[in-house]
Amino acid sequence: MNNLTIRPAYSNWRRYNEALRDVVAAMTDEQLATRPVPERWPLWATVGHTACQRVSWLCGFAGEPGAETTPFPDALHRCPGDEYLDPRLGADELVHALDSTFRIVEDCLDRWTLDMLGEEIRRTFGDQEWVYPRGSVIQRVFAHDVWHSAELNEALVLAGLPQVDLWD
Repeated sequence: MNNLTIRPAYSNWRRYNEALRDVVAAMTDEQLATRPVPERWPLWATVGHTACQRVSWLCGFAGEPGAETTPFPDALHRCPGDEYLDPRLGADELVHALDSTFRIVEDCLDRWTLDMLGEEIRRTFGDQEWVYPRGSVIQRVFAHDVWHSAELNEALVLAGLPQVDLWD
């Protein structure tokens, strides 16, 4: 039995979250309302969606506690971008969302062990059953964070704004 936590495998994730949070904290409401192209979400919605999906997957799907400590207690059914573009979230609200949802991530990194990663998590939504190994869930959340940070960077560079530096 291997009781090592998975935190070492995601050792840079905290820094990635801090880099994203710091860029968002410095943005104005006008900058956050920017849409890179008309058919894409405004930047605030991309950031809010990123934070909300942490809660959706870790709490809503994997059953972890903490959703009520975030702005997204019903993340399975209501996330920025996915279900709404109004009301807009400002920089302070997004910073709170990133920080509060990352506490859930950190709790998982500290409690989940290598042996737990193969456990299947099963949930039924409507008439559809979803089955994912626990390791796939955490990888999905991590990859989702990085994906949207890169997407945000694309928009930030076009707007002449500082980027989220994942390589510092």
